[in-house]
Amino acid sequence: MAIKEAKRIFQALRSGKVPSVGLEAFAVGIEAHRKELHRKLDEAKSGLGDVKFLRGGYGCGKTFMAQLVIEDAKKRGFATSFVVVSENDLHFHKFDELYRKVVHGLSTPACETGALGDILDRWIGGIEEHLIKLGVPADAPDFDAKVLAKLDERLLALPGGSAPADMIRVVRTIFELKQAGQPQDAAGLVSWLSGSENVAARLKKLADVKGDITSGDAMAYLRGILEITKSAGYTGLVIVIDEAETILRMRGDVRKSSMNAIRQIVDAAESYRGLLWLFTGTPTFFDDRHGVKGTEALHSRIAYNELNGVPSLRQSQLALKPFDRDRLIKVALKLRSLHPELAPELIESKLPRVYVERLVDDVTKGFKGDVGVVPRQFLRRFVDLLDILADEPEREVKDLLGFAPVELSAEEEAVLAGRKLEAPTPDDEFSGSTVDM
Repeated sequence: MAIKEAKRIFQALRSGKVPSVGLEAFAVGIEAHRKELHRKLDEAKSGLGDVKFLRGGYGCGKTFMAQLVIEDAKKRGFATSFVVVSENDLHFHKFDELYRKVVHGLSTPACETGALGDILDRWIGGIEEHLIKLGVPADAPDFDAKVLAKLDERLLALPGGSAPADMIRVVRTIFELKQAGQPQDAAGLVSWLSGSENVAARLKKLADVKGDITSGDAMAYLRGILEITKSAGYTGLVIVIDEAETILRMRGDVRKSSMNAIRQIVDAAESYRGLLWLFTGTPTFFDDRHGVKGTEALHSRIAYNELNGVPSLRQSQLALKPFDRDRLIKVALKLRSLHPELAPELIESKLPRVYVERLVDDVTKGFKGDVGVVPRQFLRRFVDLLDILADEPEREVKDLLGFAPVELSAEEEAVLAGRKLEAPTPDDEFSGSTVDM
């Protein structure tokens, strides 16, 4: 592994976050689950559209697995987007908010963040190259007009002729502005196409559009973005929706409408060819009457089943197992060999396995034996230990052991307090207000 990548891994772990790179280097005990997700990526590559749900309690590694899918998808040429459900800035039942989060989070192997502009450039560039191969000179007076005609043709050919008229006008205008040497105005319209509500009226007038992308037409725009992404040369699109259990803490009517929105996505998934949705959620999210189970139409489609305690990995919900002591030790040993400032040939003698095992036991003991909620705290503590050994080579490991929880997350606080975190808000019924769909 490159030193730069190793540094990014440890920087993320110091903050209690899942790294965005290099996850394969310390992925342990998830081989079968990863194989199933590779199967879903292969299906998306072949043109299928589907939804998969990662099911697991706190500390099972749902976010890790989701980030690993993102990493694997990019290696296969997919564009990706990683969205975290939030009580404050993402009301899932409002498809315009979901669309904005998805498009703002677009990432490709060539562009790590904010990739829509790059995707459009590659798509348009591909059209230009196609025309040149057909014998149209790039310096021909009518070359740009031919490109615009081909843009119209491609957009109008989207499945079911579903490209919104405003989308076609905006894409055409973005091309015209770039050709006219007005890249900033073009970037403003890319922002509009990304769902921004803060684009100047002057720019929208250039493309003859009024207002912003609404909840009612957002999914048609997403279909357009998907098709443009594939036409730009990418395999397809993978969208991760992380921490879906956050919906359980929302107001009752919002919660119910959000569940219905997920049902709509599940029902429409097949028609979004080459798009794989991946949701992560806790068992409570799926099994509680306030969650999936309380929405019969959704529950009947994605219910989790076991045969004599054995689940099929191919069903809609892919259940992740909690960390156990052995798996945590294996992860630690992997990380021990990756630290960018500790020589692998020396770290075994400096930090032998027996001390790794002792630290795992100390952290587990600190959380009342609940290994499932331990990993985040353990990894932060273990990275601190490795960092100290790198900075102070003469320091004895035995002087550094011992554990006290720091910067507790809500779920860690709940474990220490012996209470349930995911209790929904008290108002189980609709409040009478309307919910935007």
